[in-house]
Amino acid sequence: MGAQKSIHAGKAKIDLNVDLTHKLCGALLLPPPVRNSSDPFSQIIGRLCIKHPGLFGRSEKLDFLWDKGLHDSNLLIALRRPGAERFAQQSFVVQHSIAPEIGVNGLPTEHYPHSGIGWINLSRLSAGVELTEPATSNWSSSTSIRFEHVRPINNEGRSIMTDIDGLPITCSGRSHDNMFVLKQESQFATIDESNFARLTVQMEQGLPLLSRWLIFNRFKFIASKGLRLGKALLVTSLTGGSIVGDMAPYQAFAIGGPGSVRGYTEGAIGSGRSYLVTNNELTVPLATLLSGKGNPVMDLVSDMAYVSTQS
Repeated sequence: MGAQKSIHAGKAKIDLNVDLTHKLCGALLLPPPVRNSSDPFSQIIGRLCIKHPGLFGRSEKLDFLWDKGLHDSNLLIALRRPGAERFAQQSFVVQHSIAPEIGVNGLPTEHYPHSGIGWINLSRLSAGVELTEPATSNWSSSTSIRFEHVRPINNEGRSIMTDIDGLPITCSGRSHDNMFVLKQESQFATIDESNFARLTVQMEQGLPLLSRWLIFNRFKFIASKGLRLGKALLVTSLTGGSIVGDMAPYQAFAIGGPGSVRGYTEGAIGSGRSYLVTNNELTVPLATLLSGKGNPVMDLVSDMAYVSTQS
């Protein structure tokens, strides 16, 4: 149950989407400390998207995006300047997001069953520049540099420095962490009728501009290979990463969840500075007469995971 509307104002396009379905679902499924809220809009999700293809009569594109979820929100403002042939596209991005940190601290029912404190949320404010290189063959890459301010907060929006066990949530020991991050990401993808392959490599470097800012090197890769066996699809993936230097608890790699090891919540298996997960999944269609969104399938999943918590 919801509403969706698109409006054209000159060259600009405005998309509005409001969903009321989660109000009932949230009231029935969420634990009492989380779902009891005096805010009548707390259980409504929605999206507002504004795009302008030619700002100031030039080729710059303005993107304004606001997402509001049950427990998270994201505001993004981006000014994109297309690059000439063989030159990178420039994007100036300002973003603010609030989301629960469950990968390390878990769900509120696990750590706050009677306190009513609820989630540990991360408020992130970032601003920076991103350069997107033109795709060549099967490769694409982007480079960005941004300032990031991370502040743990509770459900009331107040800053918190420790979790329920009294352990610090930030790396600096203050109510927030600051970092200036240089990030490089490269992607390779190839696909045909019988198989596909994907590889993503990410590298982040925290720059020591000020003494109390986080200094670290974070590396992560995702590799996957798919092979069609008749009507079945076999997908093998390998994911891993490591971080050296300063590390806040929320920066740790978490194992568990649909994108990692199925059958576990995010971070339920473990979290740490280094991790490695291998996944093998066989998807087999069961029937062609059943109707619904997507094809009925049976998944056979084999997972292996390794996590290092060495400090």
